[in-house]
Amino acid sequence: MQRVKIGKVRTVLALLVGLVLLGRSTRPWVEFGPPQHVVSINPKMGVHTRLTDEVEPWKFQRTYEMVRELGASWAVEYFLWAAHEPAPGVYDWSHADLVVDHAVNQGVKLIARLGYVPEWARPPRTSALLLEENGYDDFARFAAAFARHFQGRVNYIVVWNEPNLSQEWGYRPVDPAAYTDLLCRTYRAVKAANPDVQILGGALAPTLAPRGSEWALNDLDYLQGMYDAGAASCFDLLAVHSYGWTFGPDEPANQNMVNFSRVELLRDVMVRNGDGAKHIIITEGGWNDHPRWTKAVRPAQRVAYTIRAYRKALEQWPWVDALCIWAFRYPRPAGTYQDYYTFVDGNFQPKPIYLAVQQYAAGREDTLP
Repeated sequence: MQRVKIGKVRTVLALLVGLVLLGRSTRPWVEFGPPQHVVSINPKMGVHTRLTDEVEPWKFQRTYEMVRELGASWAVEYFLWAAHEPAPGVYDWSHADLVVDHAVNQGVKLIARLGYVPEWARPPRTSALLLEENGYDDFARFAAAFARHFQGRVNYIVVWNEPNLSQEWGYRPVDPAAYTDLLCRTYRAVKAANPDVQILGGALAPTLAPRGSEWALNDLDYLQGMYDAGAASCFDLLAVHSYGWTFGPDEPANQNMVNFSRVELLRDVMVRNGDGAKHIIITEGGWNDHPRWTKAVRPAQRVAYTIRAYRKALEQWPWVDALCIWAFRYPRPAGTYQDYYTFVDGNFQPKPIYLAVQQYAAGREDTLP
């Protein structure tokens, strides 16, 4: 008799636990409201979101709601190859679908940054950013599968990220010809799967590193190396990273300086190579207002510089289609100077820069302090 009672108790407890788990699993699933659209005086405004580590769908929704309410029409998001193709030819789009669908529902144009190599596509115990030549076709097939699955929802794909930095190239010497090979294979595969997708090449980090450096290669030299390797026919737009460090957005471009206007020098390289008809998207950029970082600015400067940068992209750079500032929000605090790049904190509380840019996008810049 006692055993029967214990068994009943266990059954009830199991049911209660199941209900709790069910509640936890269903509570974050939010319903999509009616389609929205972005209202802004500047259609080139964008941000770089960071949802790769998020698991609660309501946070995807809230992220893109706040991006729309900011007045940003564009967002770059990172999609991990390792997460979406856990085994060769086996695709899991569940996380990516939620990210993409919430962005589309809020009227935000999404730029998909692809990278992060699965274990099956690289040597054991190596960096997830290492992709050797024998894996280029694997990545190209993944990119094509991504383009096919998200046809009509994602029209822009960035191939890799900052390949002119050794760390981002799997801790190998950087190699613009090798990256061009990866870019061209991916371009052909994606266009065959979905010709409407626009391929962004480069995503180059601004750096002054000279030839022979073990850490990086100057972005201007790297881009020329890409053209020398035949990259011109393998990308539709150039992806550029444009950080200001301590300099304002109107500081003149200088080949010996990293500043926001350095993008103009990359544009010059394109023109010299007969590629001037092609446009640029700035997929990362902006300023940091950490109180003790040597490359940071004061909070009020960051606000003024960011708004000025958005205006400059709109008014002075007709060859720039979008300026996507890093970074909208992190899933959790980094605990470093990186936290001072964000527009909102981990709890979605807007920072002063969010509110100021929102006023600018709404045409109320005259009310800014």
